[in-house]
Amino acid sequence: MSRSSSSSAATEKFPDIPDINLTAPTPLARPSTPVTAPAPLAHNTSSVSAPSAVPSRSRSQDGRRVHYVSDVDTTVASSGALSHMPPLSPSGIRRRTTRSNTFRTLEEFEDFESQPGWRPGAEPGIDPLKPDGGQDTTPDLHAECQITVVDFSQDELDIHELDNKELIEFIKKPQPEYVACRWINVNGLSWDVIQALGQYKDLHRLAIEDTMNTRNRTKADWYANHAFIILTCQKLVRLIDDDSTDDEGGDDGDSIKSNNSQMSMKSMSRKFKRWFTRKKASHPTTASVLESGTKPALATGHHFTHQPTGYSDVFNPNTLCTLQRFHAAPNSTRTEYMEKHSALASKGLAVMAEQVAIFITSDNTVIAFFEQSADDVEKPILARLASPTTILRQSCDASMVAQAIVDAIIDMAIPVTACYTDVVGDLELDVLTHPTIQHTKNLYIIISEVNKMFSLINPVQTLVNALRDHKTKLTQEQATRELQNPSGGVIISPMTYTYLGDVYDHCVLITENLTQIKESANHMIDLIFNTIATSQNESIKQLTNVTIFFLPLTFLTGYFGQNFADFPPVGSVSYFWSIAVPVAIVTYLVVMRDAIYEHLVRFFQRRHIVGIRKRRKEKMAQAKVNRGLHSRKTF
Repeated sequence: MSRSSSSSAATEKFPDIPDINLTAPTPLARPSTPVTAPAPLAHNTSSVSAPSAVPSRSRSQDGRRVHYVSDVDTTVASSGALSHMPPLSPSGIRRRTTRSNTFRTLEEFEDFESQPGWRPGAEPGIDPLKPDGGQDTTPDLHAECQITVVDFSQDELDIHELDNKELIEFIKKPQPEYVACRWINVNGLSWDVIQALGQYKDLHRLAIEDTMNTRNRTKADWYANHAFIILTCQKLVRLIDDDSTDDEGGDDGDSIKSNNSQMSMKSMSRKFKRWFTRKKASHPTTASVLESGTKPALATGHHFTHQPTGYSDVFNPNTLCTLQRFHAAPNSTRTEYMEKHSALASKGLAVMAEQVAIFITSDNTVIAFFEQSADDVEKPILARLASPTTILRQSCDASMVAQAIVDAIIDMAIPVTACYTDVVGDLELDVLTHPTIQHTKNLYIIISEVNKMFSLINPVQTLVNALRDHKTKLTQEQATRELQNPSGGVIISPMTYTYLGDVYDHCVLITENLTQIKESANHMIDLIFNTIATSQNESIKQLTNVTIFFLPLTFLTGYFGQNFADFPPVGSVSYFWSIAVPVAIVTYLVVMRDAIYEHLVRFFQRRHIVGIRKRRKEKMAQAKVNRGLHSRKTF
C-alpha cells in the first residue's frame, strides 16, 4: 500500500460543504441549482450581525474555505411552513425553549455530614499553622485534656502531668539533653492541643485531619518525618444503675451489717421494680428522636464506671461510645435498641470502642491521642518504664513504645472475647435444655456485636505487618545510635520487629476466638429452629394417630345415629363395639402399614446390632481371661 493511501486512511476527509452564513432557515433548492448564501435577513429594520464567536474552519478539496456555523436548523420544511415560523431573536440565534430541571443539586449537607464542617470537594487536611486549620470555619473541637509527657533515658525518668495551656508552654522549652526518648500521651481531643503538637513536630495535615475525625479505618501511613498509626481500642466497662448508691459503712461491725442489709434490700427492690416496669421502660422511638448522626444521651437509669480490670476510672462516663454506637449508622433508634438488648447487658457489662492515633517521629518521639482510655494504656507502660532493667527502658526506642501501646490495646480486647465466650456458653445450655425463639434474637445480637469486633480487630494484623515490613536494614546497635537522628527518618528497629510478632499472635488468637463464637451462634440458631420444627412434627404426628384411631368410630357413630324408620333396633351397646373395634383396627393397620413396617425393620436391625455388640463384649472378656491365665502359667 502506498504512503498516500495510508495517509488518507488515517485522516478522514469530509464532503464539500458550501459557504454558509445563514442565521435563519431558508427554503431548500433543487439539486440542479447551486446553493448560494442569501443576503442577511432584516428584523425590526436592523441588520442581523454574525455571532461574535469565530466558528471552526477547514478546507475542502478544491481549496475553498468552508465556514461551519453552529445552531443551524437542518430540518426539511416547505416554503409554506417557513412563513409561519416565529421571528428570530435580536441576536439572530434561535433560542431553545427552557423547562424546569428534573433534579436539583443538594446544597445542604447537614443531614449527611460525617464530621462537622465537611463539604464535598473541600481542601483535604487541616493545617496546624493556620488558626482555622485552613478550613472555612475554625474546628469546633475542645476538651480539657489530661496530658502526660514522659522523658526518659537509660538512667533518668521524668513524668510531667499537664493540661492544655501547660502543654503549649512546655513544648516551647528546649528538650533536655539527657532525654533519649519522649512519649506524649494525650487523653482527649482538643484543637488547641492538636494544633500545638502539629506545629511542634511538623505533623502532616492529612494525619491531623484523621486524628480529629474519629471515623477512620485501621491503617499506617508514612510521611517524610513521621509515621502515623490509627487503630481501635476496645475494653470492658461496668454498667451501674443511677439509683444505686455506694454507702460507705462505718468502722464497727454493726454499721457494716446494717449497710449490707440495706444494700440487699435496695437490690431486691430494684429487681422487683424492674420486673414490673421492664415492658414500660423504653428508649425514645422514631417519633421522638430525629434520625440523625448525633449521639443520643445514654439510657436513663444507667451510667458507666471503670473497667473490671481496675486500671483506672473512665475520663468522661457520659461521652463513652459503646460498640453498637461506634461507626454506627445514623439510625439512632436501632442503635439504642441493640444497645439495650446487648448480650452483656444482663451481666451489667458493656463494650466501649474508641479511635487511637499514634505518631512516631523521626527524632525518637511518640505522640498518642486517646478519646477516653489513655490511663488504661499508660499505667502498665509507666510501670515498665519505672524499672531501669526492662527492655522498654533499656532500648529508649520510640518504635518500642508504640509497640507497647498497640500491645496494650490488643490485650484489652482479650477479656472482651472471654466474656462473649461465657455468654455464648450460658446460651448454649439454655438452647440444649429448652430452646425458644427469644434465644435466636439474643444470638443475632451476639453475632452483630461479634462481627463488629471482628471488623475492628482483623485489620490490626495488616497494620502489624505494615510496621514489620518497614524494618530498618541496620543492626540493633546501629539503629540505637541513629534513633535521634532526624535525617534518618522513622526507624522500626529489629527489636520492635521481633516483639510485633507477639502482637500479631494475640490478634490471631482473638480473631480465631471471635470466629468460633460466631460459628457456634449460627449453629445454635439452626439447632433451635430444627428442634422447634421437630417438636411440632411430633405433635402433628400424635394428632394424626389419634385422628386415624377415632376416624372409623366417628363413621360408625354417625351411621348408627341416623334416624330411619326401617332401621332395626340395636339390642345392646356390645353390638356397636363388636363392629367398631375390628373396623378401627383394620383401618389403623391399613393407613399406618408403611410406618408399622419401617418400625418393625428398625426394631429387628437394632436387635441384631445389640446382639453383635453383646457377643463382641463377651469375646473381649473371654480373651482377657485367657491372657490372664497365660500370664500365670508363664510365671
